[in-house]
Amino acid sequence: MHRISLLKTVCSLCLMAMSWLPMVAQDTSIIGDVNNDGVASIKDVTALIDYLLSSDGTSVNRWAADINMDGSITISDVSALVNCLLTGEWPVAYEPEYKTITVGSGTSAVTFRMLLVEGGTFTMGAREGDPYVRPWESPAHQVTLSDYYIAEFEVTQALWRAVMGTSSYNNPSWFTSENGYETNYQRPAESMIYSQVTSFITKLNQKTGMTFRLPTEAEWEFAARGGKWSRGYMYIGGDDVYEVAWQSDNSNGTVYPVGTKAPNELGLYDMGGNVEEWCSDWYGLYSESPQVNPTGVSSSSTNSRVMRGGSWDQSYRMCRPTQRHDANVAFKSAHSGMRLAMSK
Repeated sequence: MHRISLLKTVCSLCLMAMSWLPMVAQDTSIIGDVNNDGVASIKDVTALIDYLLSSDGTSVNRWAADINMDGSITISDVSALVNCLLTGEWPVAYEPEYKTITVGSGTSAVTFRMLLVEGGTFTMGAREGDPYVRPWESPAHQVTLSDYYIAEFEVTQALWRAVMGTSSYNNPSWFTSENGYETNYQRPAESMIYSQVTSFITKLNQKTGMTFRLPTEAEWEFAARGGKWSRGYMYIGGDDVYEVAWQSDNSNGTVYPVGTKAPNELGLYDMGGNVEEWCSDWYGLYSESPQVNPTGVSSSSTNSRVMRGGSWDQSYRMCRPTQRHDANVAFKSAHSGMRLAMSK
């Protein structure tokens, strides 16, 4: 009760001090437009206070309400919004930085983009308050990562074919015309065992002269959470799984072209659904010790690597950024694929 009374008092003083302020006609589509009316004004301060007092977020843009961009909405965001309205100085909007790569030439050329992820320190693993957390997502532990690149999309069938050719072994995807599905090579490549993944990367590096690799499990989770721009969503990219992921409740039993759901905070697509993704780490249990650029355990008694993200035929619960499981290197499935990474 004391906390609520203090909050009301502080908020009342803020509102009195700001009652004379006009609406601010800066671009508030990203930050500050809490009530979704297209501008930032005293009304947004009121909406933010109401949300903090009632926890009713039905009419609040939670993404825009995290004014100080720390992944949570608290009284500090009210202070930050007041300060922005008084000074006219707003947080810098995130602008993704890409590296564009082309494989092949002419009409057969395939182009894709690698997005720069600015490194940082985050808490990896089970999140407090997550109702779907599993034992192997614990213990939560501190991880520090250097800058790296990760692919905007999952590896598509078009890119796979450009690198590996079109033979049945080299092009293992189930969702192709040969198996009765519509020919759409913008669907993610899938059904590859781990040795085919590494063979693809080796050939891609030979063709491009670059050093692509799979992401480590820590890199994958940091990127899935939104990196330093994380909003702390339940699912990868948002709190509404239907907006951000193809999963068993909305896929109608098929995989979809990449990029057809909303991206996460960094601009990465399909990390929570469509196909789950191989990581480079051997699968093992977490340690609670802080780590820097971890690469996982040194070996696996079951010869298993880490698989991350959900897929078109798996539960929405698999679309959380901390979800993980093991996959034997000989495992292949129409719901498993890959995403490229590269050191900076």
